[in-house]
Amino acid sequence: MNDKKDVLDNGPFFHGTKAELKIGDLLEPQHISNYQDKKSNYIYFTATLDAAKWGAELATSKSKERIYIVEPLGEFENDPNVTDKKFPGNPTRSYRSKSPLKIIAELGSWERHSDEQINHMIASINKLREEGKFVIYD
Repeated sequence: MNDKKDVLDNGPFFHGTKAELKIGDLLEPQHISNYQDKKSNYIYFTATLDAAKWGAELATSKSKERIYIVEPLGEFENDPNVTDKKFPGNPTRSYRSKSPLKIIAELGSWERHSDEQINHMIASINKLREEGKFVIYD
């Protein structure tokens, strides 16, 4: 665990996905990414519900969108994919870890972004992919 004096954020923390998990399950790195067809070196999470919603809504699976409340079991760092150049600082409170996240609970209900917002985001990501600019620093 991070020393209390070194903690980046006290949470609570969320992980948006379409994977069906149970309380007590561990989310670990080295599994296929929600966004790319490759294994991820990190497990990603956030302290904002909005970012977790995007995680669930944009995951590539056709399964049900889910948001889990998670507990980091080791050190974590700011997610460089959405900090600094894209959003100076870390306003999305997005993090990544090479240590597992423990599923504490699942949010029973939450309000999705509108279909228009989701479709716009998907179109933007697809455009970046076509231009070779959709890079996840993992």
